[in-house]
Amino acid sequence: MSLTRAQTALLRSLYTRHGRKKTGRCVVEGVRAVGELCAAAPELVDFFVCENGVIPPLDNISCCNVSETEFSGISATVHGQGLLAVARVPESPGEDIPVGDPYILALDRVGDPGNFGTICRTAKASGLNELWLTGGSVDPYGDKALRSGLGSQFRMRIRFFPDLDALAASARKAGYGPVWLTDPHAGENLYRVPDLYRKTVLVIGSEGSGVGELSGADRVMIPMPGNFESLNAAQAATIFLFEAVRRREDPGLKKT
Repeated sequence: MSLTRAQTALLRSLYTRHGRKKTGRCVVEGVRAVGELCAAAPELVDFFVCENGVIPPLDNISCCNVSETEFSGISATVHGQGLLAVARVPESPGEDIPVGDPYILALDRVGDPGNFGTICRTAKASGLNELWLTGGSVDPYGDKALRSGLGSQFRMRIRFFPDLDALAASARKAGYGPVWLTDPHAGENLYRVPDLYRKTVLVIGSEGSGVGELSGADRVMIPMPGNFESLNAAQAATIFLFEAVRRREDPGLKKT
């Protein structure tokens, strides 16, 4: 089938945050990201757009076949892979859905879609199933965030909160605490905090201003003996995430 004018207008609107909020939909581009969407939540897919000759991952969903020129006109990437999907945005889980992770990873106003996508897929790779966000954070279902995350968003439960106070209150209600705020300059040494990943909340701050203030929270840092700040939000998150994996996998650290 061909792409209709209404579908074209919808696609273009989904490259804006307003359009995604208004329609409750997003556009997922690329073979890997679309494949993750179809594997994790096929029920969310509305339709595919395929460059002529490209076969969509699901055969029970309508596919609009277009020329290379037409696909380039609707794709947000310079070198598209000839496949995109329009999908419904997953609903944020309510408080009736329990948190099952050993600790909560939260992002406070992380605005860069590349950093967000990297953190999201790294969190999933480390074994987490949840990611919590405060207001001012990037839209997880924007096209750039989805490409960077390779569709990992559809395998995670993403919860939204207006600010750190609301996030911490919800965490306490779910049985999680204390809250640890990551800091590039001050705080406890990441490798010397014994219960850092036991029913706690670990907050990664924004790229520009770092993590916000939260009364009663402690701060934790990655020691950098070279005395040169070189980590962005995604790199820092990766270190924290895989320190948790190291402690879980190393028998010598079972009591730490």
